Amino acid sequence: MTKVRNQTLLFTGLAAFTFLNLVPLIWAALTSFKNPADAFTVPPTIIFEPTFEYHRQVWLERGFVHYLINSLIVSAGTVLISIPIGSLAAYALSRMPQRRASPILFALFTIRMFPHMLLAIPFFVMGSFLNMIDTYPLLIMALVAINQPFTIWLMYGFFLDIPRELDEAAAIDGCNPWQTFRIVILPLARPGLTVAALFSLLLSYNEFLFALVLTGIRTKTLPVAIASFGGEDVSDWSISAAGAIGIMLPIVLIMIFVQRHLVRGLTIGAVKG
Repeated sequence: MTKVRNQTLLFTGLAAFTFLNLVPLIWAALTSFKNPADAFTVPPTIIFEPTFEYHRQVWLERGFVHYLINSLIVSAGTVLISIPIGSLAAYALSRMPQRRASPILFALFTIRMFPHMLLAIPFFVMGSFLNMIDTYPLLIMALVAINQPFTIWLMYGFFLDIPRELDEAAAIDGCNPWQTFRIVILPLARPGLTVAALFSLLLSYNEFLFALVLTGIRTKTLPVAIASFGGEDVSDWSISAAGAIGIMLPIVLIMIFVQRHLVRGLTIGAVKG
C-alpha cells in the first residue's frame, strides 16, 4: 500500500513538473492562433476564434524559410566540424594518464563557463579584420569553438568506458592508432556520437548572441530573426509566437527521427557514468 502511495505521489509530482514546463509552450501555441485582441485578454482565454494568418505571414512574408535555411546550414556545419575534432580529442584524452588529462579537461570546462559576450567580441574583431562578418564560416567557427568543450567532455565519458584492452588487442593485430580508433573504437562509441551530435546541433541551432553579433542580412539565423518580429509593436506578439512554434518544428522532427538512438545513447551514458 505504501509503495502504491509513493508511486502515486511520484507520478503526480512528475506530471505537475512536466505541466509547469509545458505552460510557456502551450501559451505560445495558443497565442500564435489568436488575434491581438484575444492575445491580450486578461485573464487569458482558451476559447477564441483561431486564425492561421500569423503562421501564414511568418512562413510566406517574413522570410522564415530563408532564416531556417541559414540556421540549418550553420547547425550542420557546426556538427560536421565539431564531432570529428571532439571525438579525436576525447579519445586521446581518455587514453592519457588521469593526471595529464585532468588539467586539460578542467581548462576546457573553464572555457565553457566564460560569458559568451567575452568570446563574441574577439570573434567580431577578427571577422571585421578578415572581412568575414555576415558569412557562414565565421559563425560556424565561433560555434565550434564555444561548443567544442561540451562535445569533448561528453565523448570523453563514452571513450573512457571502452576497455583499453581493445586498443592493445588491435595493436597486436597490426592496427596503428588511427586504425584502432576508426575500426575498433569508433563503432563502439556510436551511441555517444549520436548524443553528442544532437546536443551540438541543438546548441548551435538555438544560439542567439553569436548569431546576433556575427551575422547580417544574408546569414541571419532564426533566433535573431524571430526576436525582431515583435520588437516594434506589441500587436506582433502573435507573429512572434507563430515564429517560436515554427522554429521548434524542425527540432521536434529531428528528435522524433533519432529518438531511439538518443534514448539508447543516454541510457548507456547513464549506466557507464
